[in-house]
Amino acid sequence: MDYSFSETIEFCDSEIDVYATNFYQQLKSEELKVKVTDNIYRCPFCHKKKTQNYKYKDLLQHATDIAATNKNAKVKANHQAIVEFLKNDISDDSSPSQLLITKREHLKAEQDEQFVWPWMGILVNVPTEFKNGKYVGESGNRLKELLSKFNPIKFHSLWNFRGHTGNVVVNFSKDWIGFRDAMAFENYFYADHFGKMNWVEKRNSIPGIYGWVARADDYYSGGPIGEHLQKHGDLKTVDDITNEESNKMSKLIQDLATLIEVKKKHIEELEDKYNTSTLSLNKMMEERDKLHESYNNEIQRMQQLVQDHSRRIFDENENLRTELESKRREHAFRSKQLNTLAAQSESEIRKLEDEKKKKKADDDFLSLVEEQKKEKEANNKKILNLQKQLDAKQKLELEIQQLKGCLEVMKLMGGQDLVVHQKIDQLNEELREKNEELEDLEVLNQALVVKERKSNDELQEARKELISGASDILGNRTMIGIKRMGELDEKIFHAACIKRYRKDEADVKAAEFCSKWQDELKIPEWHPFRISSVDGKLKEVIQEDDEKLVALRCELGDEAYRAVTSALLEINEYNPSGRYVINELWSYREGRRATLKEAIEFVMKHLTSQKRKR
Repeated sequence: MDYSFSETIEFCDSEIDVYATNFYQQLKSEELKVKVTDNIYRCPFCHKKKTQNYKYKDLLQHATDIAATNKNAKVKANHQAIVEFLKNDISDDSSPSQLLITKREHLKAEQDEQFVWPWMGILVNVPTEFKNGKYVGESGNRLKELLSKFNPIKFHSLWNFRGHTGNVVVNFSKDWIGFRDAMAFENYFYADHFGKMNWVEKRNSIPGIYGWVARADDYYSGGPIGEHLQKHGDLKTVDDITNEESNKMSKLIQDLATLIEVKKKHIEELEDKYNTSTLSLNKMMEERDKLHESYNNEIQRMQQLVQDHSRRIFDENENLRTELESKRREHAFRSKQLNTLAAQSESEIRKLEDEKKKKKADDDFLSLVEEQKKEKEANNKKILNLQKQLDAKQKLELEIQQLKGCLEVMKLMGGQDLVVHQKIDQLNEELREKNEELEDLEVLNQALVVKERKSNDELQEARKELISGASDILGNRTMIGIKRMGELDEKIFHAACIKRYRKDEADVKAAEFCSKWQDELKIPEWHPFRISSVDGKLKEVIQEDDEKLVALRCELGDEAYRAVTSALLEINEYNPSGRYVINELWSYREGRRATLKEAIEFVMKHLTSQKRKR
């Protein structure tokens, strides 16, 4: 019966089981054949597919897939029948159970009987014909097709000087499946009375091919068959082969056991190394965490010290400003007193002028008063200038000078008025107190100067350490980074050279110009600056008519000129003595020098984010 996928008969799903049962019965009764040979199977329902021959597992998978996915009820039914038939009525010949059966079969053979190994079969009386002076036999493909169910590996036709001898040696696989195939091959010919004994008894009497398994008598028979068997095989009993396999298996098991032991020791060594590395890594991680915590604590301590120092300086400045304001008011009051005294002195002078006898003394006194007025005006000017400064020390010195001036005036006038003498004593006492206060302020100011210098040194050292240690974090593309002050950008020179030179020369010229002007920046004798007032302050600005800068602008244009002048300003501001490129913390967002606090906060944020990612 021939079924194909092209048939148009349709079945409803409820009838699938009925049709599957019918197909199963046809397979069981061998109306439909699935098994071709021991190892080859075919699907009786799929004649149009390219693949016709299957192994047991492949045919089972083929039938299972189609039964599960195909929507045609008839196709599903017949492939379900194949699945059931394969599972219930046919077993896989390559399975361990089948191999066990094969081994049991070979045990039935005579234990001492010697076979030619690898297993070989002998075909004799193969039809030949005489052509062109030699005998020619059938092709090997024809024989292979006739004997394909015994799974032969190769056919060796035996020849001599007359041509084909009519004898063929058949090779089977070396395993026990090959032995089973060879014995089936022999039994096939034996059952049809074309075995070895039939050949010996009826040599050349009955036409047809005779076949049997090669044994010891064939091995020593001589002729083309014996020569071929001796050349390509050995004589072994079943026990010999079994023992060899056992020995090989034992050696393999021993080798595997040795290998397993070696691998086990290696694994133990790796585990020890892993445990050691893990402990070391854990210890390193703990140390790193401790260092990180210590670093954070030190940064917080430094920040607190900077804040406390800034707060103290601010408070001290506020106190000094308050004290200065108090001194200024006191000075204004005393100046008013001095003006009053001066007015009184002028009145006395006018009275003395009326006296002729005292004219000379009056004239001298008047000259002295005039000199005192000039000195007072000079002191007032100094006081007005010193009021603009916040330094308490200078303010106290100014007050002391003012008090000394007052004492001089009082001394000149002291011989005529008791009140003036009292005022002089009072001013002397006040002068002494101011001197003591000045000494205290000098001591305090010196301590503050030393402390501030030490703090500035520590801050500068901290900036250098931060630049050195965090260079991988502070790049030129981050918000806070490290800028190389005074370094020229070769890209600017390259852009200028592209406009003025050929493309193949632009790269070389750009490198030459950039290197040349970087060397020019290092020459201390070249100082193209002039002093100019900017926003009311004197500053050094670029001298635009400098010969080198003018030549640069003419040769390479404004962009290169601006790059060199910017580098000059950076060198002059950040490293005027060394005139070489230095690294500086820089705020790229605001285009200015970054403070240490900003840089530390940025690094801390970066480290915190990296730690969270890990």
